[in-house]
Amino acid sequence: MTNVNYVSELLERSFTINNKEVIDKHQVSFEVEKQDVHQILSVLKTEGWIQLSYLSAIDWIDENEFELVYILMNWERPVHIQIRTRIERENATMNSIMPIFEGCKYYEREVHEFFGIKFPGNPDHEKQLILENWDDMPPMRKDFDPRAYSDAHFAKREYTTDFSNLNNEPSKQAKRNERKNRTLRFKGGKK
Repeated sequence: MTNVNYVSELLERSFTINNKEVIDKHQVSFEVEKQDVHQILSVLKTEGWIQLSYLSAIDWIDENEFELVYILMNWERPVHIQIRTRIERENATMNSIMPIFEGCKYYEREVHEFFGIKFPGNPDHEKQLILENWDDMPPMRKDFDPRAYSDAHFAKREYTTDFSNLNNEPSKQAKRNERKNRTLRFKGGKK
């Protein structure tokens, strides 16, 4: 029995699996219901998947959902397992998995910071981790407008087409312009 078959049997006999994708002989993904995630992670940990390698999210804005992705590794049975679940985008909340994987503390903080998902049970999930003094919506949400943020927070700069040569070497700008014009003459315009 392969390791992928082993973990598939382990989960499929006790839980409803909405979708299973065997990525390769060392990776398998299971899409499950939100309410089953903690129990599945507990079962996997007792079966040797003791390393939480990563936790992240995907913004499915058209479906008004986030997808949480938990990635586990077992060194005895070398298989990466992805446990995926969907949660509502509005008031996005998922109970912390700190009782199962204490190391998730920083992953949950990062997901909160970049997507706005709350993790009750993690006392630090709302503390800023990477984006110091961030004062806008989480930047990895698909409805975040980076141009509007930049316009609101940074001074406009005007750039000229004149260049200053500060190192007393011959300018390379003429060669760059020639190369640009040559590429524009090709069919299709730009490279």
